[in-house]
Amino acid sequence: MKQFLLGCLLLAAYSTQAQKLRKTDAASGMLDKGEKVGVWEYYAYTRDGSQVIAQKYDHTTKKLLFYRPFDDVPYSVRTASGEWTRQRVTHPIFFIGGDAALAPYMSKMVYPANAQAKNVQGRVVVAIVVDTLGHATDQQVLYGIGAGCDEEALRVARTIPDQWIPARVGSRAVVSKFELPFTFRLRTQ
Repeated sequence: MKQFLLGCLLLAAYSTQAQKLRKTDAASGMLDKGEKVGVWEYYAYTRDGSQVIAQKYDHTTKKLLFYRPFDDVPYSVRTASGEWTRQRVTHPIFFIGGDAALAPYMSKMVYPANAQAKNVQGRVVVAIVVDTLGHATDQQVLYGIGAGCDEEALRVARTIPDQWIPARVGSRAVVSKFELPFTFRLRTQ
């Protein structure tokens, strides 16, 4: 019996050491062998610079536990018949980790040489369809500015991994569209 208890204590000590706390300005939670486990908190910043919790996501059960309130506006949702309609949702599509987790993918955007030569600046909006399992499909440009910027925004949008939490109407996940803006602005020296 003593050997059994000693073995359990050693196992518990080892498993505790295998997990470690990871904390950044954007998130905090436990890592086990490099993988996120348990409940993670993801942060955002208010206009006055205060850090607030934007999401709590359980990576073990793959469930959204908390999200910061969002704008109560209609979102594009696909009906059972396949038609698109605008309706209010219980919660919209979220990227796990929020804007801070999306930022590394957005930073891979390269300003097209053609757009630089023509001094083309502005915002490209890409629509991403997120299915009920959180998979992104059917990325397409909603609003473009041309000169290669539309293609570049689409390229980057397609590199974002399937770490989406689908929109919900009531307790049911629904296919919905997420609109992702890409800003092309030339730097002045």
